[in-house]
Amino acid sequence: MNDENKLKGTTTVGLKCKDGVVFATERRATMGNLIAHKGTKKIFKIDDHLGATIAGGVGDAQSLMKYISAEVALYRLRNGARISVESAATLTANILHSSRFYPFFVQTLLGGVDDNGPALFSLDPAGGVIGDDVISTGSGSPFAYGVLEDRYNKDLDVEEGVEVAIRAIQSAMERDAFSGNGILVATVTEEGFKMLPEEEVKSKLRK
Repeated sequence: MNDENKLKGTTTVGLKCKDGVVFATERRATMGNLIAHKGTKKIFKIDDHLGATIAGGVGDAQSLMKYISAEVALYRLRNGARISVESAATLTANILHSSRFYPFFVQTLLGGVDDNGPALFSLDPAGGVIGDDVISTGSGSPFAYGVLEDRYNKDLDVEEGVEVAIRAIQSAMERDAFSGNGILVATVTEEGFKMLPEEEVKSKLRK
């Protein structure tokens, strides 16, 4: 499996809504033309107020998520308060940048809710970090963006954002061979991180 396939063979979506952040991904893991796994987890809880998605090498992605989660937990322990979303993104960027000569082959979306409200960031393997309202990564992102550009607006609440995110992932799954095998959706609000039940996601799919 070359690095190009590692980085591109997936679809992830992140939306910043007025009351939180929505993450959605499909579940297929590929090795070139082979579907290696049909139930891959691509959304991670980092803290009660933080979540992340991954696209790329599975081992690198899992290691990075554990690394970030540990650092965020240490911050809370040392400071007695939750880390801001922007600070968590900067921390992740520093981890990625410090490893740029032996990089994590991942593209990450990180977002959540803090005292400043919802926030969403995209991070590349070299440690570049960009904040935005709507982001999609991976090989299916051009198809996902087609839906997002049409349906997203800043006044969406999380419930509406879930519908849009599912439509975007479903569109990618219908046209991108590297994306498929179901959809995972998670939300982050002031009430915390929540992974939507599989049956709830299925009930929202376009027939």
